[in-house]
Amino acid sequence: MSGDLKWNKIFGAALGTAFVILVVQQASGLIYHSEPPEKMGYFVDAPDETAGAEQAELPPDWGTVLPAADLAAGEAAFARCQACHDGHQGGADKIGPNLYGVIGGPVEHRPGFAYSDAMTKHKAEVPTWTYDAVNAFITAPARYIPGTKMSFAGIRDTQTRINLIAWLRTQGSTGYAIPAPDPSRQPGAAAPAGAPSEGGEPAVTEGAAATESAGTSPAAAAPDAVQATPAAPPAATSAAPPNH
Repeated sequence: MSGDLKWNKIFGAALGTAFVILVVQQASGLIYHSEPPEKMGYFVDAPDETAGAEQAELPPDWGTVLPAADLAAGEAAFARCQACHDGHQGGADKIGPNLYGVIGGPVEHRPGFAYSDAMTKHKAEVPTWTYDAVNAFITAPARYIPGTKMSFAGIRDTQTRINLIAWLRTQGSTGYAIPAPDPSRQPGAAAPAGAPSEGGEPAVTEGAAATESAGTSPAAAAPDAVQATPAAPPAATSAAPPNH
C-alpha cells in the first residue's frame, strides 16, 4: 500500500510540474505578445562593393612595381602555396603542379599533370601566364577560371601579389622581360591636351584661361603690333626654272 502511495505522489508531482509549465507559457505569451508588422520589408539586392572595387582595379604597372618589389616578402607569401605547390627547380608536383618557370610560361606548363578541363579551356583563350594573367588568377582563382581545381580563395592584397609574382619570376622565369614603365601612370604625368580634368571639364591652358577671364578671345588679345604688321610685298613674277 505504501508503495502505491509513493508512486501516486511521484505522478502527482510530475503532473503538477507540467501544469505549472503550461501556465507559465500561456501567461508569458499574453504578457509579451507581439503584433506582426503592418507592412513587410523588402529585400534590396545591392551589389557587393568589394567585388566591384576589385573588378575596377587596374592591373599594376609591372615596369614600375616589379623592380621595387620585396622578394623576401614574396617568398614568405609563397608559404601559403606550399601545401599544394613546389616552386623550385626539380621539385615534384603535389596537389598542384610545380611552379618553377611558370611566369611567362605556357598555361599547363607541366607535362603529365592532370589539369582540369576548365584550365584546358582557358589555355585556348589565354595561352601564356603573363604578369596580368597570374595576377588575376591568384586574386580569385575560381572567379578568373570558373571550374578550376584550385580551391585557394585568393590573395586580395595587391602588394602581396606583386611581391609573390616578383619572387616566382626569380624561380626559372628571369628571362621573361619586365616591361618598360607606363609613362601615363607615373607620378606627375601630364594629362593629354583637351582631356577631361578631375571635375569632368576639359583641360584649359593657362593662356586661354587668362584671356577668357578678361572677357576677350585669344585672337582679340593679340598685340596691336602683330595685327598692324604690313603685308609682305608680292613675289616677283619671274622665277628660276626648276631643277630636273
